[in-house]
Amino acid sequence: MRFIFKTDYAQDLRLVKHAGQAFWYGLLLLFMLGAPLWAGDYFLSQLSFVLVYAVAGLGLMVLSGYTGLASIGHAAFLGVGAYAQAVLSARGWPFPASMAFAAALAGGAGVVVGLPALRVKGIYLAIASLSFGFIVEEVLARWESVTHGNSGLTVVAPQFFGADLGSSEAFYYLALGVCLLVTLGVLNLLRSATGRAFIAIRDSEISAQSMGIHLAGYKTLSFALSAAIVGLAGALYAHKLRFISPDQFSIAQSIDLLLLVVVGGLGSVHGAFLGAIFLITMPQLIALGKDWLPPAIGQATGLQGLVYGLVLMAFVLFEPMGLYGRWLKVRTWLQLFPFYRRGMFRRQKSFMKSERLK
Repeated sequence: MRFIFKTDYAQDLRLVKHAGQAFWYGLLLLFMLGAPLWAGDYFLSQLSFVLVYAVAGLGLMVLSGYTGLASIGHAAFLGVGAYAQAVLSARGWPFPASMAFAAALAGGAGVVVGLPALRVKGIYLAIASLSFGFIVEEVLARWESVTHGNSGLTVVAPQFFGADLGSSEAFYYLALGVCLLVTLGVLNLLRSATGRAFIAIRDSEISAQSMGIHLAGYKTLSFALSAAIVGLAGALYAHKLRFISPDQFSIAQSIDLLLLVVVGGLGSVHGAFLGAIFLITMPQLIALGKDWLPPAIGQATGLQGLVYGLVLMAFVLFEPMGLYGRWLKVRTWLQLFPFYRRGMFRRQKSFMKSERLK
């Protein structure tokens, strides 16, 4: 079993804790860089969707996982980023500039939602974010002069210094680069004073305020950063689909994003990636499972929603730390085998949220 004895505060701020992490993450990066060499178009497309949803999951993780603020309307920020990218790309904006503007516009929308929502928390904050999602969806459907309404909007291929990034391989590398930058940004945010303030607010708002943390300012900042990251994902999402319409950013999309962070594991960067893999592979598994089910069940409408609901309930009841929490338990069991104690992972009462997220 690996023990890391920290003797310096700088050790707690390192991105890579030990040589084992550097080896495995380096191997994973090599695997991702070499994926276009051996993967077919379908598998590469699914990997691209995983990267896009991982970026969106990281954005929601900043708000819900690290600041403790509930939101079930984040599909609105995804839609703002996607439509901003589509409109600006059609007008000839360079890809980096249009993507930066899409993130900034989504971040501004996050401030618009965050400021009025400062007086509410819990379920009331979730309802406020849901209301904003309905408003954005309606605006996208009614503002036909810009969004083309329910008819949808065609998105041109991204251009980067004259190079066409419309092919599957080029877009995959683009999504991989954005995902790496966002991941490093979130990891560095968590090491900073701002990230630690977010975590303090999540654990106890009263304790955070007593330490001098400005609740309104940090909550608004969390909404803005979260919305900006999701806006980046929306820009990639628009280029990946090549066609967007308002119904793609409905409450169902918001629930998918919420399912992503809950199933992946709230409060962990790894959880955003595990949740994205789950969100992309689950429809494929359901489609394969329909062949083994009776026709009355396999051909019934709403089967996917039923499975998603059951999975979400199962994780909330039996594994609230998500897939990443389950992996931590399996890893600890393997490290201690055969000297593990019975009941080691039995749930215990905790007085702070951080004690449930260790």
